[in-house]
Amino acid sequence: MYSRIAGTGHYVPKKVLTNTDLEQMVDTTDEWIKSRSGIERRHIAEADEYTSDLAVQACTAAMEAAAVGPEDIDFIVVGTTTPDLVFPNVGTIIQAKLGIYGCPAFSLEAACSGFIYALSIADKFIGTGQAKCALVVGAETLSRITDWSDRSTCVLFGDGAGAVVLKPDEDAGIISTHLRADGRYKDLLTAKTGVSVQPEGDALSDGFNVQMAGNEIFKVAVKSLESIVEETLDANGIDKSELDWLIPHQANIRIINATAKRLSMPMEKVILTVQDYGNTSAASVPMALDVAVRDGRVKRGQLLLLEAFGGGLTWGSALLRY
Repeated sequence: MYSRIAGTGHYVPKKVLTNTDLEQMVDTTDEWIKSRSGIERRHIAEADEYTSDLAVQACTAAMEAAAVGPEDIDFIVVGTTTPDLVFPNVGTIIQAKLGIYGCPAFSLEAACSGFIYALSIADKFIGTGQAKCALVVGAETLSRITDWSDRSTCVLFGDGAGAVVLKPDEDAGIISTHLRADGRYKDLLTAKTGVSVQPEGDALSDGFNVQMAGNEIFKVAVKSLESIVEETLDANGIDKSELDWLIPHQANIRIINATAKRLSMPMEKVILTVQDYGNTSAASVPMALDVAVRDGRVKRGQLLLLEAFGGGLTWGSALLRY
């Protein structure tokens, strides 16, 4: 029994922050941002707009596409780095806002790999018969933990949410998922403040911003993504030429280009949304998937490879027949 994606959805806040806007905020230029990251604009949540609010919009779209209602959902898992609260977990907040009651609902934190991790968990529940209609979400309000005075990081991140509905299918769906992590590299991409680890001083937010060693992350990301993709294809006896689409984490155009080049994949077979949304962490893969489904590029029966890499360090992939 496979777990098949029955519906997809995504949502971004209405507020758009362009590269030109950032030129007025920090010492940067539109040309520099585009050449280094491929990003042209990103969406930013309003002060009263929370991660759960973005997620609910994405979930509603996915549920409509799958023709399911709140009464059909029996499992909810959310990948996020920026939940509304420490507790209750954002999965239960989303559950309540959608009018879903009683089923398991939880969130997990694997940074940008969060959706792939969540998808893998939901796939196992579907495969073992413990769930029949799962809602899998990636949602972020990264603007909340972005240092808007740091020109090396503030140009990269945006807010958004993506979701899919998984249902059992005898013929096609998720073929395999592969998850990896290596905590030795934790300081390359981190937010060094949390609940248990707090900075000196009174404000919890003093150090709660994304910090990144860009060059080092680039090298590790490209190598790790190449490895996980090859592992995935080898495990299933599939040649990379058989893939219809690569749907990568939308972190940076240079990482995406380098990964595609190492896999000998033409960019025409790579779904790109980084130019419009920036790096939305755990939301980026389901957002890119939904964009490609809705514009007609991704069609039923096609072979897709989803992959992501994030702080932790974590990385993972999912091979599926859509």
